Amino acid sequence: MTTTDRLTARTAPRVLVVVNSTSSGLRRLERWLEEAGLDLDQRIGSEGLPTGLDGYDGLVMLGGGLMPDDDERAPWLAQERRLAAEAIDRDLPTLGICLGGQVLAQVCGGTVKAKTGVSERGMTRISTTSEGTADPVIGVLAPSAPMIENHEDRITALGDQAVLLASSADCEFQAFRLGRHVRGLQFHPEVNAERLRTWDDAALAEQNFDLARMIAEADAHDGENTAISRALADAFAGEVREHAEVSR
Repeated sequence: MTTTDRLTARTAPRVLVVVNSTSSGLRRLERWLEEAGLDLDQRIGSEGLPTGLDGYDGLVMLGGGLMPDDDERAPWLAQERRLAAEAIDRDLPTLGICLGGQVLAQVCGGTVKAKTGVSERGMTRISTTSEGTADPVIGVLAPSAPMIENHEDRITALGDQAVLLASSADCEFQAFRLGRHVRGLQFHPEVNAERLRTWDDAALAEQNFDLARMIAEADAHDGENTAISRALADAFAGEVREHAEVSR
């Protein structure tokens, strides 16, 4: 690493990334966020999380096959909820993805239920609300965009302080905002069409999903999905950089 690289690493806005499952990492978001100038501190939840958000300019909480209060199976979730509450209190630029979004929803007074409603798998059309269209980050989806889903648990109600930003045909709460800079997502901007080829065909068939058809649909929308997901990452990174400039 050159002297310039070391200086850049020290001065780049720092983002805490909570990895709730080693099989659900940042994927393409890692490259995009680093290219956008962010220093990513990735922590696997089961190995311990920071006690607070001092020194961080942003927070990303990723997915995993858990409920947000599933403390018996995942003891670190209690600390993750505390970090989420701190991020909300500070209005720290935050992205909660799938489980991460559900953690934010629960912390802000909403409800999350297991195996509820229609399971969403594969490429799904997400439509923005009027507030979502105007949102600096979620607005990149407007008026609608194909995004990849993989969930059977869902948010069933948001707290009073949350603003609904996007919905799908089968899931009302696809994106929401708390304050100006904290956002929860049900969909997965980090996942691309190619990832579907690793999904379990037999398990999906038991839920009446046709994996071959899902792959074909994801491939058909991959270009649009990638461009919009990259724009979302860039918009989030922009808010993190702005926060860093103001706080230093």
